[in-house]
Amino acid sequence: MLPDPVSALALPADPAVAEGAPQLSCARVEPLREIEILDEYGERRRILIPFERPLTIYVDKRELVTLMTLGAQPELLVLGYLFNQRLVQRLDEIASIQVDWEVGAAAVTTHQGLTEIESRTAQRVVTTGCGQGTVFGDVLSHVESVRLPDARTARISQSGLRALLDVVRQQDSLHRRAGSVHGCALFQGSQMLMFVEDVGRHNAIDTIAGWMALHGVQGGDKVFYTTGRLTSEMVMKSAQMGVPIVVSRNGVTQMGHELATRLGMTLFGRAANRHFLCYTGFERFDAEPLPAQAPAVRVVAG
Repeated sequence: MLPDPVSALALPADPAVAEGAPQLSCARVEPLREIEILDEYGERRRILIPFERPLTIYVDKRELVTLMTLGAQPELLVLGYLFNQRLVQRLDEIASIQVDWEVGAAAVTTHQGLTEIESRTAQRVVTTGCGQGTVFGDVLSHVESVRLPDARTARISQSGLRALLDVVRQQDSLHRRAGSVHGCALFQGSQMLMFVEDVGRHNAIDTIAGWMALHGVQGGDKVFYTTGRLTSEMVMKSAQMGVPIVVSRNGVTQMGHELATRLGMTLFGRAANRHFLCYTGFERFDAEPLPAQAPAVRVVAG
């Protein structure tokens, strides 16, 4: 049995499950598979690679979408997907989520059905990036109704950002052992509350959204971290989770930048160790600039 990917740092115990939470199966599966490879030296050896699986979501026996996932926490992935697609608004709308890997399906049962599901899922947008995701077109029309806390109550300092990045640096991960995955984390200050990896960054953020919904965790005082680039999809989902500050190891797209600016979100990119770029939301950031580096002196031999 491989070690748990979050075992390097002790995460706090999950808060209590929120009132009205659905019944969930526990269908977590091993995310890595061992294979034999031939390297550039002509040597055969065994390595680990991510084990990607299709998971088809059925809502009240109606097929909705198929997600490609590692299957680390599939019930939370499905729950977060439904919330981030705005197909459900409240936790108590869902009676149960049951995942069965023998048939690669997640059966979602609601209490009273989802209203107008046909029209709400008619338009689909295939999003960018590895493990391509699907966003239903109706989501984009609602995102600007999101109200985030103002800059007086939701802030981050440069030292706080460094502390967050240091926690991420120490975190054991599937990526270190096998590569080919994205990681996402939810922070309160420098404390990591939740960490998950998947083949697509959109799956990882949906899993965190599911965890937040299941436990009634609010996003206003949280920071979201991702290894993936900040596309419009990632910015949109962070906003719907109520998280106003987002940190990425990668960069930002034009649409991601524009959407974050309109929503008043703070985006950090190219963030690793002591380095970062703050793209938007400067008013939430308490900067503590590093001393300017002296220019290198070129020595010319005489």
